[in-house]
Amino acid sequence: MTVRGGVVPVDEGGPRTIAFVGLGNMGRGMASRLLEAGHRLRVYNRTSARADALVRRGATRYDCPKDACEGVDAVISMVADDPASRAVWLDHDGILGASLAERGFAIECSTLSHDWVTDLATRCRARGLRYIDAPVTGLPAAAAAGELTLLVGAATDDLEAARAFLDAVAHRILRFGDVGSGTAYKLVINMMGAVQIASAAEALAIAQRAGLDTRAVVDAFATSQAASPQVVRNVRRMAADDHEHDIVFSGALRLKDVEYGVRFARTLNMGSPFGALAENVYRQLCSMGYAHVNESKVIEVSRRATMDATAELPRTPGMTPLGY
Repeated sequence: MTVRGGVVPVDEGGPRTIAFVGLGNMGRGMASRLLEAGHRLRVYNRTSARADALVRRGATRYDCPKDACEGVDAVISMVADDPASRAVWLDHDGILGASLAERGFAIECSTLSHDWVTDLATRCRARGLRYIDAPVTGLPAAAAAGELTLLVGAATDDLEAARAFLDAVAHRILRFGDVGSGTAYKLVINMMGAVQIASAAEALAIAQRAGLDTRAVVDAFATSQAASPQVVRNVRRMAADDHEHDIVFSGALRLKDVEYGVRFARTLNMGSPFGALAENVYRQLCSMGYAHVNESKVIEVSRRATMDATAELPRTPGMTPLGY
């Protein structure tokens, strides 16, 4: 295909021609918002049927990212991890094989490793594209409602020019600095989330072993200083043993995010002891066969650990149990 992008220049208002690559739980909602805002939408997903509802509403489906992106004003990618991102951008039929509109936008909304994001940005800029590092925070319902938060790393002028269509998918856009800084923040906050959820699972497992009323414990968690939306959401699912339906975030995805976060910390010459602990916990969860159920299943790691913990933790010679 040699069709160029929209009839209006990329930096002017009005409908744009946008390719959306990756129609998982988050991507479908985001793409839907672009359609609702009046943009001309082209879509690609490895499992083609996930595009059916969007096609019925006016999107055009393509068989490969390259064809979807030919001549577009912007492309937005929303995939699972580094290998999936590398494939949709760099394969022979990938995004960078297409000729986007002059000074078009290349936007990655996936949660990826920092080193891959900086590499991808360099490749996009070499092709005259404006790269925006924009991982998201929010659940699928927020994506469908246009209520996500974009965690952005980009040149200020590039971000301002892209707001005309990014505002359709997010109610808040936070810029942390230049390209790479959005991913840096995303990895930090997701690693923090992994630590919180794993420690909440451990706390609930101990409370249950101690014979506390589970419902009372969960209600107390929800109003405590340790409460956060994701802790409350996951603890309620732990208490209900509800891990296999309506999967919001899988154990495999949480492990991927914390792996990337720990790796990023190491590039800064920083240790990440709590992140490494959380990484080990989620690795155990996946090795137990629970990689693709909801991350709340992590309580099973804590339950088994409490049953097996018979040895006292070692102490440093000369120190009391309190450390002084």
